[in-house]
Amino acid sequence: MKQRLIALRYLAGLIAVHMALGLVGFAQAAGGQAPKPATPAAPAVAAKEWPKERIGGLVAEWTRAMNWTKEYIEKMPEDAMSFKPIPEVRSFSEQMLHLASANFFYGNRGTGAANPYQGKDLTKMEELKTKAGLTKVVMESYDYVIKSLQAMDATKLEERMVARGMNLPRAEFLVMGFEHQSHHRGQTTIYLRMKGVTPPPEPF
Repeated sequence: MKQRLIALRYLAGLIAVHMALGLVGFAQAAGGQAPKPATPAAPAVAAKEWPKERIGGLVAEWTRAMNWTKEYIEKMPEDAMSFKPIPEVRSFSEQMLHLASANFFYGNRGTGAANPYQGKDLTKMEELKTKAGLTKVVMESYDYVIKSLQAMDATKLEERMVARGMNLPRAEFLVMGFEHQSHHRGQTTIYLRMKGVTPPPEPF
């Protein structure tokens, strides 16, 4: 007898729950509040592949650096090319011209390609201190490194030469050059800030 009562109570409970759910659905439909279908999950974006070969990786890094430096120059107003935070330091254009000179120097040491500005001091060339002239030569310096890398055999990166009292592989000159351009682009961040310009974020 007890088992029958328990079974009947259980059955009655199920019927009550079923009816309650039915009433809720009816009320939502009557009030125009039909349940919304679930939003499908967005498909996962495939990660880009970083170049596996050594030259490809270097080209990718220098290309990223070139694009970032270009944004710095583009953001600086034309009339601020000669701006200096204090008189004792380089102007904005001189910082960027120094960066470009070093790109040619380290690119030559790292790849062996002829430096098109060998023996010239870019920071003294007034025609390069306009925004157009500055953009042209700075981008040319990055293109020089990138194209020289693309044209070389990766085994050449291990060739050694004496510099600063050390026997260094060519690859190390490219590391030094990359560090140098990062350093001087970073120095110009305060130049932009002092002109009320927000520096561009790092691209990747």
